[in-house]
Amino acid sequence: MSDAHRSRLEALRARLDPGLEALLVSNPSNIFYLSGFTGSAGLLLVGRAGATLYSDFRYRLQAAEQAPAVEFVEVERGLVKGAGEKLAQSGLARVGYDQAHLTCQSRETLSEAASGVAWLEAAGVVEELRLVKSGEEIERMRRAAELADRALAHLVTVMKPGAKERDLALEAEFLMRRAGAEAAAFKVIVGSGPHGALPHAEVTERELQAGDLVVLDLGARLEGYCSDVTRTFAVGEACRQARDIYALVYRAQRAALAAVRAGAVGREVDAVARTLIAEAGYGEAFGHGLGHGVGIEVHEGPRLAREVDAVLAAGNVVTVEPGIYLEGFGGVRLEDMVAVTEDGSVTLTSYPMAADVPIL
Repeated sequence: MSDAHRSRLEALRARLDPGLEALLVSNPSNIFYLSGFTGSAGLLLVGRAGATLYSDFRYRLQAAEQAPAVEFVEVERGLVKGAGEKLAQSGLARVGYDQAHLTCQSRETLSEAASGVAWLEAAGVVEELRLVKSGEEIERMRRAAELADRALAHLVTVMKPGAKERDLALEAEFLMRRAGAEAAAFKVIVGSGPHGALPHAEVTERELQAGDLVVLDLGARLEGYCSDVTRTFAVGEACRQARDIYALVYRAQRAALAAVRAGAVGREVDAVARTLIAEAGYGEAFGHGLGHGVGIEVHEGPRLAREVDAVLAAGNVVTVEPGIYLEGFGGVRLEDMVAVTEDGSVTLTSYPMAADVPIL
């Protein structure tokens, strides 16, 4: 375990409700954050004085390598039941759990296996710690962004009429993996022509056509951390409407980026971009939030959206991604990932963004 993991465990203990003796962590992203363990089966019990990882035989050696300072306890007869049986022998009486990441069935299994333990809801404690990134975490995301940016730079050289959305998405993922990414951070989005009106379009066999707007949204996962970047291009030519909505989204994105800083309120940053788009008559075509946090997961806190009163803090990493989506025509989205600072932000994505729609 690194010093970072030790400090995170101590920070978690300091945040625990005084009435809790321990917290059972079930979200794999939170387990990784606190211990470094990446196995697909594990429960992490964080007590006042130590931490125990419950898993099965498959992960005994992996846990020793990734999380050596956490006690490993091998369980049988199912992870949740086995962990509950061990907890029944621990002497603990009041244990918290995150109801957002533990199923009702698992909760019942724990209650039955550790009937002497009072299970108390304690959602979001680890996620609150994850909101503010360290310099090391931000650097990992910057390097993950670099992998996505490099893949994007290659894609634009092969985006020609006749190229298929699915092939472009596969090429993007291959390029990121070959360059060192553990995986794509999410399914690569290639939304061409009318398909670009779907903000989270699934790739299809559709072939790019001259005049299409193409929305490319991709990200890489590197050393456990994600990146996220979106650019929009025109294939061969761009009609007046395409040029107009692109220019509008560009202005909205630049204005919102300038509003990002420690102390800014999520809904107020969202309003900077949303107002520009609405005043131009496209308010109903921008239906999603302006941005979201990025870290171990590609979608985490904090969010930039109309209903969000959360205040940004230095060390938050968020996306800024306004868009316009017109059914039957297509869409435009422009997205950068930035680290929040006291007086502004530092952009972690580096692929150039043009003021006019780039023509391929």
